[in-house]
Amino acid sequence: MFHKITSTSLGIGYIGKGAGTAAAAVTCLVWYVAHPDGHNFIPALIVTLLITALGIWSGNIVEAVWGKDHNRVVIDEVAGMCITLLWVPVTPLNILLGLVLFRFFDILKPLFIRRLENLPGGWGVMFDDILAGVYANILLQIILRFIIH
Repeated sequence: MFHKITSTSLGIGYIGKGAGTAAAAVTCLVWYVAHPDGHNFIPALIVTLLITALGIWSGNIVEAVWGKDHNRVVIDEVAGMCITLLWVPVTPLNILLGLVLFRFFDILKPLFIRRLENLPGGWGVMFDDILAGVYANILLQIILRFIIH
């Protein structure tokens, strides 16, 4: 039961179509509320690492029940969205840009992201979204430094 709750991000994964986007959007809201000053980078990094480790662990467990990378599992979107927002000033615009960029990379899976889905168990569940988050973060950093600011 614990792994179903965590892997579905407190049940968001059960909403069906659009659950990944919903999980990413909820993550954005929580990120905004939890980081009002935008300077909590160390705690944010620790939480992101813990979510990632929990996702790998729970992904391994629920795969035996639901099958490989089931669409109910959305903790990977939560981790990827957190990675997207690391070291980014917390503003509504920045978070919205991060959400759009993360979902772009997560859905289209360019630049070797799709290959990571082939990793076994929870590793495959999590690492495609981790790389999508890394790419989204890099692009967001570039946009914020050279285009917006």
